[in-house]
Amino acid sequence: MLLGAIADDLTGATDLSLILSRAGMSVIQVVGVPDEGADFGNADAVVVALKSRTIPAAEAVEQSLASARVLRARGARQLYFKYCSTFDSTAEGNIGPVTDALLDLIGETRTVACPAFPQNGRTVYQGHLFVGSQLLSDSPMKDHPLTPMRDADLRRVLAAQTARPVDLVAHATVTQGVEAVAAALAEAEGIAITDAICNADLMTLGKALAGYGLVTGGSALALGLPQNFRAAGLLAKDAGNADFTAPKGPGIMLAGSCSAATRQQVARAEANGIATLALDPLAIASGETRIEDALAFVAAHAGDPRPPLLYSSADPEAVARAQEKLGRAQAGVVVEAFLSGVARKLAEAGTRRFIVAGGETSGAVVEALGAMAVRIGPEIDPGVPWVVSTDPVAPMALALKSGNFGCEDFFAKAWDMLA
Repeated sequence: MLLGAIADDLTGATDLSLILSRAGMSVIQVVGVPDEGADFGNADAVVVALKSRTIPAAEAVEQSLASARVLRARGARQLYFKYCSTFDSTAEGNIGPVTDALLDLIGETRTVACPAFPQNGRTVYQGHLFVGSQLLSDSPMKDHPLTPMRDADLRRVLAAQTARPVDLVAHATVTQGVEAVAAALAEAEGIAITDAICNADLMTLGKALAGYGLVTGGSALALGLPQNFRAAGLLAKDAGNADFTAPKGPGIMLAGSCSAATRQQVARAEANGIATLALDPLAIASGETRIEDALAFVAAHAGDPRPPLLYSSADPEAVARAQEKLGRAQAGVVVEAFLSGVARKLAEAGTRRFIVAGGETSGAVVEALGAMAVRIGPEIDPGVPWVVSTDPVAPMALALKSGNFGCEDFFAKAWDMLA
């Protein structure tokens, strides 16, 4: 194994796996902390998908360290800690605490933090994170139900989460090339926020990070890492995703994200004629809406050209009302349990294709389905591939989308790729 990655949510792990696969690495993605005796075969990269973004920091650290120890024991030459391209976190973590713990584990004192994903509109300039043309603090992320991001200055955000110094490698340095970046990183203290506004910047950063034991960032920072292993003669083959075959069978679309992007995608799905069922967390919690009701709705649309979409996606005002009644965390748990319960029942009845929007929702659904290891398939939209579970008896195809990712026509586009 060359690269061992730990992602704080499932869709981010899948995004990272896709990038590495496209760069010619053979990739295995596993869900949850891998067993100490896990066999990853001849994989060049192993990506561990945790559900640690919003759990207590101590638990996130524990799971991340346990994963890192397994990856290092299997020969990983470099560790990668992947978090969201919008730096989803709070003053308590979990980006800072996990980064600190991983640095301590490998005995190093320096790393970088770069959430930039230019292809999806996430750029970092002068240490500030932009979503498209907006500062992070002006974007819809300011109203995220679990990790509201109201400061675009990543140095301030990260400094609140770590006792280490937080430095900056500015864009003016990045444009000077690999040697300039390497020199700046050598002088930086602790964790260096690195600017990047295009893929060329990420490739430069990647080359400069060849000797680092730990790299942290969004998935796109990994663009520049495979070239280092290839240059060292460690990566010769081009594995790609040629062995991807989607299983036949019925499908379902599930959306738990309340991001602006997912809400737009739900609206477009409705406009495309996809049958939709809106789910209210309060009605679920009270028992007014039951899993059996959702299953009946799905059955009623079994003959549709595209499968139905069940969604709890709602605007910030509706989310706030649900959180006020149920509690901030419990409102999300209620929806995740419901959608994952629906997915489990449908799988038992023969559903084999699942399109899921939302990182937390995707994690809950995959756990319910028992799809704990997957192979990477074709890309639907930037950062979102189809994947297929490794179960030889009843494999399932899954499209697992971060709430903010995907084009407006995502649901129809994803389904039509396999139709």
